[in-house]
Amino acid sequence: DLGRPERFLNMLRVFKVTSPMSVGSWILAYTSAASSVSAFLNTIGRLPRVAELTRLAAAGSGAPLAIYTSTLISNTAIPVWHEARRELPFLFGSSAAASAGAAAVIAVPPAEAGPARRLAVGGVLAENVLFKLMERRLGMVGEPYSKGQAGTYKKLAIGCTLGGAALLAGPGRRSRLAAVAGGALTLAGEVALRWSVFKAGFQ
Repeated sequence: DLGRPERFLNMLRVFKVTSPMSVGSWILAYTSAASSVSAFLNTIGRLPRVAELTRLAAAGSGAPLAIYTSTLISNTAIPVWHEARRELPFLFGSSAAASAGAAAVIAVPPAEAGPARRLAVGGVLAENVLFKLMERRLGMVGEPYSKGQAGTYKKLAIGCTLGGAALLAGPGRRSRLAAVAGGALTLAGEVALRWSVFKAGFQ
């Protein structure tokens, strides 16, 4: 959006707490640096204490990273985004939790994936309730969610996330194939959820 990637560095010249763009730039820089250092040190097997510290630093920025984009778009003049400023951070946060749980379920054997399954299923249920409440409160302003691309992505998000959660809560507790399918469905639904919110603003 800034035209050239190197312009991102210009965003780091100041830290303005009242600007979602400024705060978001610093969150991205901090998280990516901490994650990269941790991944690099773990890959080469050196400085385990530093690797652990950077992993904890990256984890600590997880919540702000998950919701800063919702704060950014709700700070615009686009009615469907701005009027949803109370719900969007919680919607994006629960979506991120569901995504993290779903990805972990895919990577971990079913016998050890209990916490990840609960995170995924809990995130899915929370986000679907929040989405419904947000639409109801928006009223006429939330009309884009019921038509066009935003409406299509919303239906896809609901179907995939609820279907994925059902697989994870049921056969996914024992079957690796069902767990992977449930995790993949949930992840696809979370992508569709973000695109629904994104497209609604343009509509």
